[in-house]
Amino acid sequence: MNIIIMLILISLLVLVHELGHYLAARAFGIQVSHFGIGLPIGPVLYETKCGDTKITIHAFLLGGYVSFPDDDEDNEDIKDLPLDSPKRFKNKKPWQKAVVVSAGVFANVVFAMFLVMFCAAYYHKLPSSKYDVYVSDFSPEIKSNVMQSGIEKGDKIVSVNGSTITNSYQFIFLVQKSKYFDGLVSKETVETKLKELKKLNPNVGENIKAGEEIKLPKMTVEKQLNVSDNVLLGIEKYKTNELELSKEQKQLAHLLENKNEFVADKNYSLNDIAYALSDSYKPLSITVLRDNKELTFNDIKTSKDGLLGVKLQVDEIFVPVKTPLDVITHSWDYLVVNTKLMLLGLWQLVSGKIPLSDMHGIVAITKVGGDIIENSGMLKGLLLSAIISIDLAIINLLPIPALDGGHLMFLALEKIVGRELDEKIVEGISRVFFMLLILLMIYVVFNDIFALVTKQL
Repeated sequence: MNIIIMLILISLLVLVHELGHYLAARAFGIQVSHFGIGLPIGPVLYETKCGDTKITIHAFLLGGYVSFPDDDEDNEDIKDLPLDSPKRFKNKKPWQKAVVVSAGVFANVVFAMFLVMFCAAYYHKLPSSKYDVYVSDFSPEIKSNVMQSGIEKGDKIVSVNGSTITNSYQFIFLVQKSKYFDGLVSKETVETKLKELKKLNPNVGENIKAGEEIKLPKMTVEKQLNVSDNVLLGIEKYKTNELELSKEQKQLAHLLENKNEFVADKNYSLNDIAYALSDSYKPLSITVLRDNKELTFNDIKTSKDGLLGVKLQVDEIFVPVKTPLDVITHSWDYLVVNTKLMLLGLWQLVSGKIPLSDMHGIVAITKVGGDIIENSGMLKGLLLSAIISIDLAIINLLPIPALDGGHLMFLALEKIVGRELDEKIVEGISRVFFMLLILLMIYVVFNDIFALVTKQL
């Protein structure tokens, strides 16, 4: 049921977008020959006529379109419409065309603001996208040193390694990436360990034979993990320049743990031993709030499973909405913050910092939206719909032929060159990019289905 609700909400966003084009066109006296709800794939559920506009509801609801006489010359209903008729889109002034083309984007932005304002007024609160994270208990069976660190039950986690913690994901991410024996080492540490080994064992060559005994340098702590805010926000893929140990080197690291000497159980290279010795743990520095005072505890290490043994209590922080002015200002702030995050995420995708394999579409959004409605209620579902509406506006504004932004680009080029562009060339370019967009949609849907099958969503 929740998935159906999400499908209806997404279909409504598309309808609002196309309605924006339709109303703008009618305002300028442009004839709309066809208004389609859904994509022209599969059977037609319903068809009627409203004035000179044919209205069609398709079975595949996730989409929509508005077509003008210029796009539909074979339509019998418009065959008698003169080519120089003011009812034709192409005979309008450039600024009027631009308004019609961008009206869908404008409608999505206005509708997003309406949805957020409705939520603010009805629920008297809006999410701040931040959470208070507390230590509720410990798991003594987990072999870490957190219980000896000084952290206590009831402490509010303020930061880890200098990064402010605003949700449990950030805390868990930093803990797991600081795992004891994570199999990743820095090149500098390996080189240092190799020098120490050679200094302690001047008569040993590059290879250690089975049964040969060597002295080992002390295990040293690795560098503390520090990541960017974008990574912690989940809008940038985490990347490391550390070197990964081989399976044999990882096993060797466990054998060498806390030893001063080692009798080789088989043949090893000195380089393998240097790699194994370089892998230890990345210390965690955790700052907590206790009795209105911030306390910092250093050199905290996880278990070898990447667990800290801390049970968390997470309380969502809401912004209270008390007055009509609050409804407007807090709704605006909410949309501005989330729009910035979407723009940043889009840039990360375009710049390659987020791989295309992490790109998801309508199937994933519907599944995630349904889960959000089930677990967090309609407030979160409606707010997600508002964000999707803004996302539709942003995507449609991209200067890509076949999108609204592409049409605006062609109109701008017409203004620059001082004449209309060759219609056949524009249609050809748009057709090519339309096919590319279809291929991208197929790829994204495949990503979504794969994520669902593999339970990544």
